[in-house]
Amino acid sequence: MSDSAATTLDTRGLTCPEPVMMLHNAVRDVAAGELVQVLATDPSTQRDIPRFCSFLGHELLEQHESDGIFHYLIRKAG
Repeated sequence: MSDSAATTLDTRGLTCPEPVMMLHNAVRDVAAGELVQVLATDPSTQRDIPRFCSFLGHELLEQHESDGIFHYLIRKAG
């Protein structure tokens, strides 16, 4: 994952809708073009985070799973 993320959200252990709600707040707090990294364990984030990005116009740069942890890297729309 990238070290250049402005914010890293650790939502491991949280379930829907908490990870997306936290992501919404984090994206609001960073400048356009900045990166937000999300770590999650809830499998529904595989559906919810891409939909969130698509709906709001943010760019999902990276999405993968490693050892039961879902990793996402999002660039805020601007």
